[in-house]
Amino acid sequence: MPVAPLPVVVVGTTASGKSALAQDVARALPGVELVAVDSMQVYRGMDIGTATPTPAERAEVVHHLLDLVEPGEEFGVADFQRAARAALADIEGRGARPLLVGGTGLYVRAVVDDLDLPGRWPELRADLEVEARAEGPAGLHARLVVLDPVAAGRMEPGNARRVVRALEVTLGSGRPFSSFGPGLAAHPPAPFRLVGVELPLAVVDERIAARFRAQLDAGFLEEVTAVAALGDRLSRTAAQALGYAELLDHLHGRCTLDDAVDVAVARTRRFARRQRRWFRRDPRIHWLHADPDPQALLPALLSIVDER
Repeated sequence: MPVAPLPVVVVGTTASGKSALAQDVARALPGVELVAVDSMQVYRGMDIGTATPTPAERAEVVHHLLDLVEPGEEFGVADFQRAARAALADIEGRGARPLLVGGTGLYVRAVVDDLDLPGRWPELRADLEVEARAEGPAGLHARLVVLDPVAAGRMEPGNARRVVRALEVTLGSGRPFSSFGPGLAAHPPAPFRLVGVELPLAVVDERIAARFRAQLDAGFLEEVTAVAALGDRLSRTAAQALGYAELLDHLHGRCTLDDAVDVAVARTRRFARRQRRWFRRDPRIHWLHADPDPQALLPALLSIVDER
């Protein structure tokens, strides 16, 4: 009996063309279903700004892990990991083949390496955030030094978000925050094949700018207006989505549209460089290089996914 090929995970920077390539692979190969590994595409109503596959694309190919929650809901990496496990079990249970695609490095690692991830304790976190606002994060960091000196040594005392999260996990789980996960520096053998799509950074920069203009033409400003209506109810993760804060500044009269676009594009380009550095650290990734058109990589990717 032939052994089923390992599922493929396609990674790369934003605007690298990886999602379009994965869509073409799924069109060409029967039984292939796409699994988005993206921290922002899980949010409903944020499809344009997060470059979520369109309704037409979803009608052509089965997609998973899109539009799972409202923008006001917290949905972190542990939540995503659970959803991904369920999606993969469903796909494989029906005899189909998953093709994972995404650029959120930690989420990729959570799925590929089945990281031991902590849960969430919202009430405890809320209390810690009140304390951080009232007294500053330094006092919380001092508590963390006592409870988990390893975690405390890995973060700046003034980084309230990280300190609060570490204390939330340590107090809520009864385990040191630093005890979770095998460590991101380790890259053990995994039951997936990782493939990276890489373009020259100058090409990625051009594609980011062109995509942002296309998103505006598709109604990005109107989408930002709808999301902004949530106000303080917007979740911490959703609030980090690229482009939304910059366009909101324009809508509130704090800058011109051109200035908002320039800032958003520059921020997205910096993000792409961070993604590139993240994925470059993983020696398990087999890189496919294209210049300038990522569609030139389709035959190679088809061969990898269809390998028996």
